[in-house]
Amino acid sequence: MTIINTLLSVEGLVVRSNETALAGPVSFTLKQGETLGIVGESGSGKTLTAMAIAGLLPQSLHADGQSYLDGAPLALGISDRGRDFRTSQIGVVFQNPTTALNPRLSVGAQLFEALSPAMRGDKAKAATICLHLLEEVGISEPVKKLTAWPHELSGGLAQRVVIAMALARQPKLLIADEPTTALDVTVQAQILDLIARLQKRHGFGVLLITHDMGVIRDRADSVAVMDGGAIVESGATLNLFTNPKSRAARSLLKASELVFATASGVLHDAASQPPLVEVKALQKTFRNGPRALGGVDILVKSGTTLGIVGESGSGKTTLARIIAGLERADDGHILIDGNVRPPRTRSDHVQYVFQDPYSSLDPRISIVNTVAEPLLAKGLRKAEALRIAQGLLEEVGIHPALWHRLPGRLSGGQRQRVGFARAIAPSPKLLIADEPVAALDSTSRERVLALMEDMQRRHGTAQMLISHDLSVIARLCREVVVMRGGEIVERGETRRIFEAPAHPYTRQLLAAIPGRKPLVAPKF
Repeated sequence: MTIINTLLSVEGLVVRSNETALAGPVSFTLKQGETLGIVGESGSGKTLTAMAIAGLLPQSLHADGQSYLDGAPLALGISDRGRDFRTSQIGVVFQNPTTALNPRLSVGAQLFEALSPAMRGDKAKAATICLHLLEEVGISEPVKKLTAWPHELSGGLAQRVVIAMALARQPKLLIADEPTTALDVTVQAQILDLIARLQKRHGFGVLLITHDMGVIRDRADSVAVMDGGAIVESGATLNLFTNPKSRAARSLLKASELVFATASGVLHDAASQPPLVEVKALQKTFRNGPRALGGVDILVKSGTTLGIVGESGSGKTTLARIIAGLERADDGHILIDGNVRPPRTRSDHVQYVFQDPYSSLDPRISIVNTVAEPLLAKGLRKAEALRIAQGLLEEVGIHPALWHRLPGRLSGGQRQRVGFARAIAPSPKLLIADEPVAALDSTSRERVLALMEDMQRRHGTAQMLISHDLSVIARLCREVVVMRGGEIVERGETRRIFEAPAHPYTRQLLAAIPGRKPLVAPKF
């Protein structure tokens, strides 16, 4: 390699399964200290490309082509030498920190394992290095955290630990694969700021894999857009956002636009609708834990969508689970249509769509039978229940060829649409959607959001939407509630709050939305 300041060069990379090409040929370069964003929909090949470079492809796949890291050949095949070279030169941060960490090992033990064999030789020195790594990624009380278990960490803390592990051997390249997808906007900004600070301090290059164009706009020096396994457009971030050339880039940019809900976007004008759900002075404290809710009052009107936003631990999911009858409140009242409803009877009126559709669907039951289950529970004959279930699956865009498949054979977006079909089957008055698009790419996200709008028009169901993605709240919700520390700090019409927030915390949330910073010329 003779290109000055080039850290990573990839030439003609192809990932194959037997003789079938799954991604490639892909070619790009990454300069020293630069962040290159690789962006695309699910299935575009971006993660396969990154995992091939990191040497983390499953054994059923293999990669061809040439790759160089800091001038040295980077073997794309599986070999002990290649693996040793990668682990000392390349750090990887995965999308889900809870699955990246071993639940059976303490934080300290996992950091120790991430060190090089030479570093592990002196255990006292290794312990000091582990402590320093936690301090460097901004973890408070690092001595205490060394003995903590992964399940005791929040999502943001767990991701900081993963970053510390990735940096343990002082790599030249950091591959970050959707590092903030499941985090709320304030924690997302903190993690991305952390990576940027560490990059500036240590000078490593960053390969940032994401479907979030806002993150790309704020964090990447250059961008490669992937579609159908190939790079269809690449260049400086400024150029891509001001003059996109490819259909894929234009589609991604359009999906990232902030669009506010209008009167035509919901079934009714919110101001004219009677209250459907009234929550009064709701309180909840978990045993040996902090107060989750401190006297919360909310109102959901018929045929409207209320947005609930706030950082992790703000109480928004606890509030939703209590309304749905999945948790019990310590005090307070929940009225539906003016009547107090005990938890055991709320499923007749309220249905819940969970963030992770895979874990909320029975893996042993076909999706058509899954959707039919609540209808059978209401006493319908099986033939009638299946007929209605098939109609609902068709309504949410699931092809008949998929109706008898198990959930594991569907994509994430398809499973989420099945979750909505199942939730709407018993004709609830309120549908609660808890982070329904958090783990979906922009195309699947758009389909689910359009589905929520369409279902509200068709069925007249009120909706309560919990999301850390404020662009989703802006699009679907005429009214929004902002929660922090188990309390409501601001509420009102969504556009007004987004454009003129009154509470400092709301301003902090809005400032953390990626993609709102001014574009700047590239640094190179």
